[in-house]
Amino acid sequence: MAKARAYSRYSTESASLLGKLIKLGRKQHRWSENELADRAGISRATVQKIEKGDLTCTIGLVFEAATLVGVNLFDIENMSLTAHLERTNDKIALLPKAIHKSRKDVDDEF
Repeated sequence: MAKARAYSRYSTESASLLGKLIKLGRKQHRWSENELADRAGISRATVQKIEKGDLTCTIGLVFEAATLVGVNLFDIENMSLTAHLERTNDKIALLPKAIHKSRKDVDDEF
């Protein structure tokens, strides 16, 4: 039997909040669990797991369910997701491609 993965409280609460927001959006659309499942191309059981904040659900399925019911995933200073992605890519481009641990201490005492 596989050992259960431990998650931080922040991760657990974040998944729970996102699940509840998805459930709220689904109910505001007046969709049943089956209707959301059909639209997302997943099973009803997976919708239930997502709405409970189950951290074993794949991120793609959770994001798709959120998008379908109208939950904004990244609403940063009214910036569009595309613009935010471009800014983040620009910042990443300025950083080194790989980060390696120093192999030896630098002697900087002259």
